[in-house]
Amino acid sequence: MTAPHRIVFANEKGGTGKSTTAVHVAVALAYQGARVAALDLDTRQKTFYRYCENRADTQERRRIALPGPVFDICHGDTVEQLEEEAARIGEGMDYLLFDTPGRDDPFARHVAASADTLVTPMNDSFVDFDLIGQVDAESFKVRKLSFYAELIWEARIKRSRATIEQQKREMDWVVVRNRTGYTDARNQRRIDDALTELSKRVGFRAVQGLSERVVYRELFPSGLTLLDKGHLGELGTSHLVARQELRNLVGNLNLPIPQHPEGEQARTATTKMVEPA
Repeated sequence: MTAPHRIVFANEKGGTGKSTTAVHVAVALAYQGARVAALDLDTRQKTFYRYCENRADTQERRRIALPGPVFDICHGDTVEQLEEEAARIGEGMDYLLFDTPGRDDPFARHVAASADTLVTPMNDSFVDFDLIGQVDAESFKVRKLSFYAELIWEARIKRSRATIEQQKREMDWVVVRNRTGYTDARNQRRIDDALTELSKRVGFRAVQGLSERVVYRELFPSGLTLLDKGHLGELGTSHLVARQELRNLVGNLNLPIPQHPEGEQARTATTKMVEPA
C-alpha cells in the first residue's frame, strides 16, 4: 500500500496562522474527496486538535456530516512512538498532515525533515522573515540563512539522495505569506525581493496565503470553515474573497491528486482517532 503524502505545517514562530491554515487545507482536501488524517504535535496549545474536536461536536449537535480529517494528538515520547502513531492514523489515507508547535521542538524537526510538502506560514514582516534568513539593516539584502533554513536545506539534500535510491518524491518547501494586506507597499517590496533572493538559494516556493480576517477566529468554536457552505448563514463579500484565497492556496500547494477506483467514495467526516482496544 502506498504511504500517504506527508504535509507538514511548521514554523518556530507563533502567531503566523499555522494551525488555521492547516485546518482549512485539511478540510479543503477532504471536500475534494481525499482521505485525510492529521496529527497535532503541539501538546500544549492543541489548536488543530481543538478545532477538529469542535467540528466533530458540531456534526453531532446539528446531526450533519462535515468532510474533514481523521485526527488525533501525539501521545508518544519518542520519535519511534511518533512514527508508530503516524503509521496507524495514516493507514489507507491519501494525505497525512502534521501541525507542529510554534517553537523549536524535536518532533517538529523530525517531521519537517521527512515531509513530502513542507508548509511554512509567515506574516509579511521581517520579524517573521528572520526565521528563514537575516537581512542587512541598510540594504535589506539577505546576509545569511537562519538555523531553521539550514536545517531544512540539509534535510532536502538527504531527501534528494533518498529520492534517487528509493524513488521518493523530492521535498517541496512552500512558504505561505499570510496577512500580506497588512504590510505597506515599500516594506512589501523589500520582503518580496528578500524572499526571491532567498528562494533561489534554498529552493522554496513563496505563495499567497490567508489574509487576516475576523471570520477565522469566529469559526473556531464551531469548528466550521469557509468551505462549509449551507452551514455558515449569509456570507458577505469578505467571506467570499477569503474562500477564494483558500482555494488558490490549496491549488498552489501542487499536491498529488489521489487515484481511487471509479465510483469509490473516499470522502469522510471529521473523526477523532480512537485508540485500539
